[in-house]
Amino acid sequence: MDHVNHTWDQTFVLAGFNISEMLRPLAFLGTLCVYLLTLSGNVLIIVLVKADSGLSTPMYFFISVLSFLELWYVSSTVPTLLHTLLHGSSPISSVTCFTQLYFFHSLGITECFLLCVMALDRYLAICLPLRYHALMSTQVQRWLAGASWMAGFSAALVPASLTATLPYCLKEVAHYFCDLAPLMHLACVDTGWHAQVHGAVIGVATGCNFVLICGLYGGILRAVLKLPSAASRAKAFSTCSSHMTVVALFYASAFMVYVGSPGSRAEGTDKPIALVYALLTPLLNPIIYTLRNKEVKEAVRRVSDRIRKIWRGPL
Repeated sequence: MDHVNHTWDQTFVLAGFNISEMLRPLAFLGTLCVYLLTLSGNVLIIVLVKADSGLSTPMYFFISVLSFLELWYVSSTVPTLLHTLLHGSSPISSVTCFTQLYFFHSLGITECFLLCVMALDRYLAICLPLRYHALMSTQVQRWLAGASWMAGFSAALVPASLTATLPYCLKEVAHYFCDLAPLMHLACVDTGWHAQVHGAVIGVATGCNFVLICGLYGGILRAVLKLPSAASRAKAFSTCSSHMTVVALFYASAFMVYVGSPGSRAEGTDKPIALVYALLTPLLNPIIYTLRNKEVKEAVRRVSDRIRKIWRGPL
């Protein structure tokens, strides 16, 4: 109990990136621009899905839920990144640190479940088209989205709570936010058992969902190849291409960091990779879903026309 109280009373220091003072303002402005573009892009998708009836389908409902998640996901780490870029190594209270750890992993695991749900949606739409709307009713959509959030936030309790109860002898976190591996390097005790538990929880959550996604897309591929014409096959594949791209980006970067024991890698090696899945992937998701999707482009046009008409109305 004394160890726990000491842990929650102490202050950690986020090391951030080791860059020169001259480059800090440029890195800060670049990161801030990416952050604002990410927020704008994901808010745009949420607004489009709500405002345009042409996007009132299960697929776009889940895309809007993913965009809502990305708003919180990117905001769980980027503010501390901006602070370290502006001020260098920055102190962070243990309460804030462990809260950040919990929400970052909760949202990340939730995204794993949500991407699996989106693959299930595409599977039902392509493989069971006649029963699709009955199987994917509004109630089912909301239940699947809610279950993804509940599963993610429940699974993350295990690694976050175990990490929060470790005794810490060092305080400098070799990262720009509080993550499992850099925190475990600071512990006074052997963290081998904790690393195995973390790896099991995160591995099961990400691995099982990834296997399910691969299985669902295997079924989609078989169904599409049976379609009679090349045009119908191309149309079926086009509805899945954006989601497959997002899945590839998310899992490729996440597996590089979280496959294996979280405490087994050299300190500081996760920072560049973390920028990919914690900053760039949330930015690319809305771009992928808009630039590669005719329906979204048409929705942007319709909503823009409505806004222009409203704006010119009083004139």
